[in-house]
Amino acid sequence: MRLDSIDILNFKNIAEARLEFSPRVNCLLGLNGMGKSNLLEAIHFLSMARPIRSVPESALIRHGSDMLMVKGTYTSDSGALESVSCGIVKGKGKTLRRNDKEYQRISEHIGKFPIVTVTPADSEIVTGSGEVRRRLMDVVISQAEPSYLSRLIRYNRGLESRNKMLRAGVNDRILYESVEAGMAEAASGIHEARRRWTEDILPDFARYYSRISDDAEKASLSYRSVLNERGLQEVFDAERPRDLALGFTSAGVHRDDLSTRLGDYSMRRLGSQGQVKTFTIALRLAIFDYLRRKGGVTPVLLLDDIFDKLDADRVGRIITEVSGSDNFGQIFITDTNREHLDETLRGIRSESRLFEVEDGRFSEITGYEET
Repeated sequence: MRLDSIDILNFKNIAEARLEFSPRVNCLLGLNGMGKSNLLEAIHFLSMARPIRSVPESALIRHGSDMLMVKGTYTSDSGALESVSCGIVKGKGKTLRRNDKEYQRISEHIGKFPIVTVTPADSEIVTGSGEVRRRLMDVVISQAEPSYLSRLIRYNRGLESRNKMLRAGVNDRILYESVEAGMAEAASGIHEARRRWTEDILPDFARYYSRISDDAEKASLSYRSVLNERGLQEVFDAERPRDLALGFTSAGVHRDDLSTRLGDYSMRRLGSQGQVKTFTIALRLAIFDYLRRKGGVTPVLLLDDIFDKLDADRVGRIITEVSGSDNFGQIFITDTNREHLDETLRGIRSESRLFEVEDGRFSEITGYEET
């Protein structure tokens, strides 16, 4: 899948823009706050109909405006032309259309235009709470398995009902079990999908980390869940008295986590900034391979500020990996340093475009500077 062009209106600091892209590598140059990352977020918005990070969607609308619109034209791996538009109007909500036909449910769009995004905030995958890592699993698996999202919605609705009963002090076992049965069924599918996902990406993750770090250290990840040992109904039966005292559900797939390791130690505790960034980029590239295999569609790859906190050798190996392989398709790269991007373009043999970004405006730069 590749994005041929994009039209943007009132998206963050981008008042209005129309851009046409290279099918392979697109570089965005500009100082911090100029709009490089906002363009990547607009591309992500077309694919996922949501922001990259958990922020109110109204925050995407340019200050002083009451609506936004992003439209994109795509070419699929088979050569078919596709169009996607996504807009938000304050007070009226969001609309999402594919080929001028509005979706009945936005969840139907997830996975149709797969995307993998690397951002500076990815360090939270290692340093943040378990919620960040669960969200990562949910977003990725939802793009590959349409039934996963419906199970997740069903489980969360049951969780909300169970927590309301716990807070109200309800002590009727039959009433609890009537809610828990549906949660247990949904949780079984969620757990199995997360377990398969972790096993599936591990070989690619290890390979990418090894190549990017030049075998300087070994990293690993594993899936932690109460359902690894027991069924959810058994857990609920055992924990119900404690949950009543707490007023919330203390165990379930909503508490699952990923363990991130550097050798025999916790990556979260001992990993340097460079090692954490290497870990998260290797994980994102493994996710890219996973989505391409599962969906049969090559995702768009967004690399936001990958030069930060990494030495030149590791950055060079990342660029070589993604630009020198037929596995990767269209790539977007941002940076504040012209020299970094020129060096990147010199090492790429395929078609590329370079754009300068200033105050939400974009202009193409032809050629790159020779050293």
